[in-house]
Amino acid sequence: MTKIRAWAAKAAKQKLERHDYDPGPLGNEEVEVAVEYCGMCHSDLSMVDNEWGMAAYPLVPGHEVVGRIVALGAGVKGLVKGQQVGVGWTSSSCMHCAPCIGGDQHLCATAQPTIVGHHGGFADRVRAHWAWTIPLPAGMSPETAGPLFCGGITVFHPILEYGIKPTSRVGIVGIGGLGHMALRFLKAWGCEVTAFTSSASKHDEARALGAHHVVSSRDSKAIAAIAGSLDLVIVTANVALDWDAIIGSLGPKGRLHLVGAVLEPIPVQAFALIMGQKSVSGSPTGSPGNIAKMLDFCARHGIEPQVEQFPMSRVNDALAHLKAGKARYRIVLKADFGG
Repeated sequence: MTKIRAWAAKAAKQKLERHDYDPGPLGNEEVEVAVEYCGMCHSDLSMVDNEWGMAAYPLVPGHEVVGRIVALGAGVKGLVKGQQVGVGWTSSSCMHCAPCIGGDQHLCATAQPTIVGHHGGFADRVRAHWAWTIPLPAGMSPETAGPLFCGGITVFHPILEYGIKPTSRVGIVGIGGLGHMALRFLKAWGCEVTAFTSSASKHDEARALGAHHVVSSRDSKAIAAIAGSLDLVIVTANVALDWDAIIGSLGPKGRLHLVGAVLEPIPVQAFALIMGQKSVSGSPTGSPGNIAKMLDFCARHGIEPQVEQFPMSRVNDALAHLKAGKARYRIVLKADFGG
């Protein structure tokens, strides 16, 4: 087996370096994918810097992979060589626990993240279990599809999970890598959409992406002015907010749903939930089935993430661009390892 060529962090907060490694024999149910494009997620940066305390070095980031299948284990089902596929945050799960059998494979207690104790897609090849290797629908652009496999499914999953209807009124907090995709999804879904952003420069952009209304996430009075009007608020940001005001924006049976990794505890007043029968929840990415549904929905409605492309050889420039908050709105690396 030839070595896999990759870009890896050798230690926390260090620039990525070229790193070749031996992947060992291909597993019975594994798929090997030749990477064509790989999205860059803030989670990659968090892992490189070991912000979550679970990084192992050398670390090959990258969990928004799009490429073509080049090798299949003997037990792989439903896939063929040459097929264009994607791999997201999860590269495998046990496939026999209650969540896996029930269709919630992303909640498997032993699921294998693609970049935690496993080498990711900032490489010329990557491996994953066949069930987590999702075919791209016909006509979907591989250049822009990568971010759907992490950021996209993270905000699409709650739309499916909580039965959001075209008549629903939904708020999105944070108009960045995840939030901009949420606006495009919800516009196509038919919802009335309110964007919450701390950046005045993004107000027009949010409307162009699908928001009917834009509110400053730093203006408690402006949030109070829409009290009781929303059925669901999805928080994609990872910063502290005026939580009382955000919960107050929910109507009866409204839900505050977190997909952004807010590190500080979130204060919640019990009566603010009880009196309106409101809920607070959170979720990670989504199951392979829901990823496939999202891809089909995007293909049907012509939805693409808004991306900036860098060659993978400029991965450190791309990471610096992301860290500086300059990405509009997702970065995609094009593999350029040569022959």
